[in-house]
Amino acid sequence: MAKLSVLLPTYNEASMIVDCLESLKWADEILVVDTFSTDQTLNIAGTYGARIIQHEYINSAKQKNWAIPQCNNEWVLQIDADERLEPQLQNEIRNVLANPAADIDGYKINFKHHILGKWVKHTGLYPEYHLRLFRRDLGRFQDREVDAHVTVPGKVGTLQGHIMHYGVESLSQRLRSIDRYTRYEADEREKQGRHYSWFNIMMRPVAAFTYYFIYKQGFLDGVRGLALSVLKADFVFWTYAKLWEKEVQAGKR
Repeated sequence: MAKLSVLLPTYNEASMIVDCLESLKWADEILVVDTFSTDQTLNIAGTYGARIIQHEYINSAKQKNWAIPQCNNEWVLQIDADERLEPQLQNEIRNVLANPAADIDGYKINFKHHILGKWVKHTGLYPEYHLRLFRRDLGRFQDREVDAHVTVPGKVGTLQGHIMHYGVESLSQRLRSIDRYTRYEADEREKQGRHYSWFNIMMRPVAAFTYYFIYKQGFLDGVRGLALSVLKADFVFWTYAKLWEKEVQAGKR
């Protein structure tokens, strides 16, 4: 049977991490890569036998890629503190690792996103698969400022169980995160050679709202779907506004 390391990035996650760790305590190793938390995160992780390493945060992808080679086992499951594994998924991973397929380098896992206490089934949030279980020596996150995903060179399988994500406890929390993540996204688009334009800043937010609320049936999620669709449009607007700001600061506007 192949052994499993869980890679868990943290920064001041004391309010969320217990439920996450409860769903992981069966793993062979829990490796916490921490960005110098100042709350009880590390004390809580220690009670679950986690091995803790600390590293200065640059961006999510670099933090995880720095930590992956430090996992002790052949297979790595990457999970965040606001995520939990369904019991079905826990059993499924154990079964997969009992006799790993030689030709598979990683597995995609479906997510259930809970927004303000309720699973949101539309608005582009379900189904949503991410490669999170992978061979340590083959899987790495893309070199992106934001929304980086794991890639592997070989074949990818798909698991049936779910990771439950509780990343939005309040709209205020989401609004605060938009400022940080739109800065990362503007940096990424600048690296790609993308530029501000009137079309991008005016029409792309409208297109984003229409896509999520109408095409992805956000209206079926009620006010949650409406709020999420507006937040998607808001994200697009501020990304291009910050790209414009960067061009102004560089003397290009």
